[in-house]
Amino acid sequence: MQIEIKLDENCKEPKIIVVTNKMTDEINEIMKRLSDEQPKMIAGFKDDIVEVLEPFDIYRIFAASGKVFAETNHGEYTLRLRLYEMEQRLDSNFFVRISNSDIINLRKVKGFDLSFAGTICVTLSNGTVTYVSRRFVAKIKQLLGI
Repeated sequence: MQIEIKLDENCKEPKIIVVTNKMTDEINEIMKRLSDEQPKMIAGFKDDIVEVLEPFDIYRIFAASGKVFAETNHGEYTLRLRLYEMEQRLDSNFFVRISNSDIINLRKVKGFDLSFAGTICVTLSNGTVTYVSRRFVAKIKQLLGI
């Protein structure tokens, strides 16, 4: 993909033009990212205090006991959004769903253990161990290129 920037002193507002021979998933993803005007903040609740969570600091987001939690360097935070809403907010290049109750940050993965029959064991860099459900194994294998 080529990127070109033209500076024009008469330009009042930035304008982006995409020239392509056909619409692809890559073009649709670029258009989606460009049209998202609001920054998507993640508010985590811990001990009646609300903190803004940086996506880079999140190891995983998981559902337990009917609530959604974010696991970070600083502990676990309760989230008010549903798991599918978090999946939509987070960058799909770094965050991937591995089960109906778990989304992991690929930047925080220490290793994948494929020795279990039919599933994958994921170890995060903070020592947390979680599992890829059978339904998501093919997706993870494709992501890993195996």
